[in-house]
This record gives sequence, structure tokens and C-alpha cells, in this order.
Amino acid sequence: MTYPAAPPEPFAILGMPRTGTHYLEALLNEHPNVLSNGELLNPYDANWPDKDRLLRSDRELLELAYLHCTARKEKVTHVGCKINEPQFKERPGFLCELARWPGLKVILVARKNTLESLRSLVQARRSGHWLKFSSDKDMAPPPRVRLSIAECETYFKTTEDFHAQVQSSFAYSNTLTIEYEGLLGDPAGHLATICDFLGVAPLQHSGEVLIKRQEQRSLNETLENFHELRVHFAEGPYARFFEVSNILERPR
Repeated sequence: MTYPAAPPEPFAILGMPRTGTHYLEALLNEHPNVLSNGELLNPYDANWPDKDRLLRSDRELLELAYLHCTARKEKVTHVGCKINEPQFKERPGFLCELARWPGLKVILVARKNTLESLRSLVQARRSGHWLKFSSDKDMAPPPRVRLSIAECETYFKTTEDFHAQVQSSFAYSNTLTIEYEGLLGDPAGHLATICDFLGVAPLQHSGEVLIKRQEQRSLNETLENFHELRVHFAEGPYARFFEVSNILERPR
């Protein structure tokens, strides 16, 4: 007697925009038993050519992601998708539906310096360049930008709230937080941690970087009003975001 194969174990990569979720997904997809299908709720994601899928209910979308998309890769035992914070706002009940999915594990990617995330997001919106691949020819550096105090305060608070919401929505044992800076500095080590969390065999990282960093300059070089913002936030909880460091942006 033959028995149907068990469905792949589900996971989701969650994060604010420009925090390395795309880079992490590329690393995970090097594993022969892991498949992450891109941004489930993004109508422009090339992994999901059928935009009509977004007309489906939240439950139907998750069934599509976790039960019907493993044919893209053989020997898949773990299947996932990626969702960024703004996409939850467009579908307010989706996070609750995601939290109800049986056995789901969540990888939350967080960036120590939220200001760099915001700066990068505004740059990408202005330039229209969201990713840079190793095969791309040299492009002009991202544009310098100006951020308002209100814009920064809103984004900092939104990030805090989102991280807290994710942590409270999923069991501690089913949630792993990965720091953007650590992932870029030690991708092999963090990939080993993630494989252990998901329950898949360790993977020898190839070392090939398919996605390249777009911004190599520091915050004070790329924010036109950096010093104005730094003075305003100097005495508050976000002062740490304005400490200029030697850490450069790496792949997203």
C-alpha cells in the first residue's frame, strides 16, 4: 500500500522593507529541500505571474502558497513565502490567518538601524531600482534624500509595532529573529542557524552573492538633512540610529 506524501513544512519570512528579506530568501533557495516562493502578496512578484490570485481569500492564498506550489522544485520538504509589513496593511486580517496556519515557523528579519531601512526605501522609490544583481552593470549610486522628522518618527514607531505584533502572534518556539547586519557579516553561520530552526540538513553556503548592495555610503553622506535629524533625536530613544558607523549596506 502506498501513502500520500506529507505536505511540506511551512515557513514565512517577515520583515520591514529593505531589511534583507530578499537576500535571505535567495540564500535559503540554495538548499535542495527548501523552496521560498517570493512575495505572496506582491502583485509584481515574478514568482507569481497570476495576479488574479490576490482576489482570493486569505485562507485560499495560504493554501496556494503552502499546498500547491512545491512542483517548482524537486525534493521539497519545507516551503515558504515572504511578506513585508506594508502588505499586511493592505490585507488587515492576513497576519491572524497566517498565525493560524498549522505548524508554521516564522523568520523575522530585523535591522538594527531602522533609519538605514527608511533611507534605503525612499531611495528605491525615487530611483525605481529595488535590487542590484551581480550580473548588472555598474549603475549610478542611489540619490541622496531628505527625510522629515515626522516621517522618521512614524517609520520608527511602525517598525517597533510590527516587530511586537509578530512576536505576540506566534509561539516563541516557532519564531526566529535574524538581524540584517549579522546575516550580511556571517551568511554561512546564520544560514546554519536557520536550517537548524527549520529542521533541515545544514547547507554549505556557496559564497556566491547574487544580490549586491546598492548604497555604499554612510548615512551622513546620503541624508541631506542628517545633522538636523541627529540634533532632533539626540536625547530620545532613537539617538542610536544617528551614530555613524563603518557598516555598509549589503544585499537586500
